[in-house]
Amino acid sequence: MPELPEVETTVAGLRSVLEGTVLTRVEPRRADLRFPIPVDLRQRLTGATVTSLARRAKYGLIETDRGDTLIFHLGMSGRWRIDPAEIGAHDHLLLETSDGHLLSLNDPRRFGSLDLVRSDAWQAYAPFTRMGPEPLGPEFSAAYLARALQGKATSIKAALLDQRIVAGLGNIYVCEALNMAGISPMREAGRISRARLGLLAEAIREVLTAAIAAGGSTLRDYARPDGELGYFSKQWRVYGREGESCACGGVIRRRVDGGRSTFYCPKCQK
Repeated sequence: MPELPEVETTVAGLRSVLEGTVLTRVEPRRADLRFPIPVDLRQRLTGATVTSLARRAKYGLIETDRGDTLIFHLGMSGRWRIDPAEIGAHDHLLLETSDGHLLSLNDPRRFGSLDLVRSDAWQAYAPFTRMGPEPLGPEFSAAYLARALQGKATSIKAALLDQRIVAGLGNIYVCEALNMAGISPMREAGRISRARLGLLAEAIREVLTAAIAAGGSTLRDYARPDGELGYFSKQWRVYGREGESCACGGVIRRRVDGGRSTFYCPKCQK
């Protein structure tokens, strides 16, 4: 599943061709993805000028001058394509711009979503109301983590994947950040010291920033809008490296928790 860095990279790629242009063609090619697509999406967006693009957690936001914002989620396998050579069965939304670009939202598994909300009320969009702060934002700190995790008996990995605690973190980058901070993914969240939470908050920011700079990680069908593949997977410290050596000299292990693979080093992560 595309995670925060992949969505941030996607939004940056879309911004380069969408911002400031008029949507001359808006063509939903099916009635639904994971959820129904708004029936008036074509009417409300055709002829609108794109004024800005942003990201919230793993969602992308495309704002227009008509006061409407298109919110998209890439699901498991979704990606935007810019000027694709051909349109296929899995291209479910087409956007054509006044600059002559054609963009398609391609989603073979159809676990993604499209929604349309008023721009002055996007923060009240239902999924967003239940989310914690952005991990790259000013509210995310050791002090915040100490408050949010106080008394929690769940593992620190499970806590970080809880979108109510922090928005947008996914499995890959939680594994990477915990290794960088030297914290076991199985450690009880509410029993981690303030000092170690400070290391963790910094590791999360560092891992996400590096992943965004690298264009994200390439997993299965994900690619950037320009078709290029992200290369952060070449920098993975532990993810996907079961049986290999950690930087500390230990051996990386894998365990399965809640259907997700957890990669960690028992030597340096305590």
